[in-house]
Amino acid sequence: MRRARLAVSIGCPCGVGVEVSVAAAAESDARVLLIGDASLIADAAEMRGIDDSRLVRVTRPTQAWQLSEKSIGVYQPTTSLAPKDRAAGAPTSASGAAQLAWINAACDLTSRGEADAMVTGPVSKDAIARSRAPGSAGFLGHTEHLQRRLGAREVVMAFWSEPLTTALVTTHLPLSAVPRAISAAAVARAAFWLGVLLAKLGGSRAEAPRIAVAALNPHAGESGLLGDEEIEIISPGIEAARKRFTRERVDVVLAGPIPAESAFRRAVAGDYDGVVAMYHDQATIPMKLVGFGEAVNISLGLPIVRTSVDHGTAYDRAGKATADPRGMGEAMSLASRLVIGGREKAAAPARAASRRKTQRR
Repeated sequence: MRRARLAVSIGCPCGVGVEVSVAAAAESDARVLLIGDASLIADAAEMRGIDDSRLVRVTRPTQAWQLSEKSIGVYQPTTSLAPKDRAAGAPTSASGAAQLAWINAACDLTSRGEADAMVTGPVSKDAIARSRAPGSAGFLGHTEHLQRRLGAREVVMAFWSEPLTTALVTTHLPLSAVPRAISAAAVARAAFWLGVLLAKLGGSRAEAPRIAVAALNPHAGESGLLGDEEIEIISPGIEAARKRFTRERVDVVLAGPIPAESAFRRAVAGDYDGVVAMYHDQATIPMKLVGFGEAVNISLGLPIVRTSVDHGTAYDRAGKATADPRGMGEAMSLASRLVIGGREKAAAPARAASRRKTQRR
């Protein structure tokens, strides 16, 4: 079987990203290229008891794919970090600029087809935004940054785990801004890309994946008594998604709007294969209750496959050799699953959307 080629940006050099990246790479069945500070990666490998002979520094990223089966490629596209810029738990502007450069290198390598997928470690949004590096202004996260860098027309943040899969209508916003940010188009977009993911992964509990669309308000608004977003916005979004599924020939069953408390409970019980959430914590609270440490963050709608851990930098645990690498291992495994034998099918909806956009110009 062909082994997936994964470009892995190690995340904030002051957090647990480098540690979990090295530990997961050592156990992965994929070909892994770690992108970051080479000496930092070597130190993390030593800390985790990984034989340093397995780490092979390359001058060109593609050299990693010719290494022996047990080797882990290491590529450093930036100058070496000073000790103060890689100190555990204390990110600086320089460490912010470095982690953004590592993200960009992994993204560009994958978008050129020189890697099959990119996998990202946890970053410090604040350190990146304060770094003043090109593209760092207003950095809100990988999803938004990759959409801009790749010129993607639409992108959806999603989380996958064995017990639960969910996609978000809105992402990193203050809670007060969420109702204004929800639109029928955004609901339809999140539902569509979640359906594409579930259809791609297969193994559904039903022949066609079943998706519940969560309500925004308590009790789904009680027919407008507790809010009218379900009537005015979410329901039209569901209908728009159904039409798009038909147009794109994706076989998915949609239900909703369903009170969020019921939608997630019933999904975990097996009634639904996925849930569309209206805002960040509506999705991540149930996800972390049932899949913390093993859930995977996915950016849907991009022309490349990108997965990530579902946890943060964990500065309090950095440098202690205690970080759990299972999340990064799952991110690598899911990336491999999405690209092996199915890269063309996975990217087809994104390319089709791009062609339609070009034709309208």
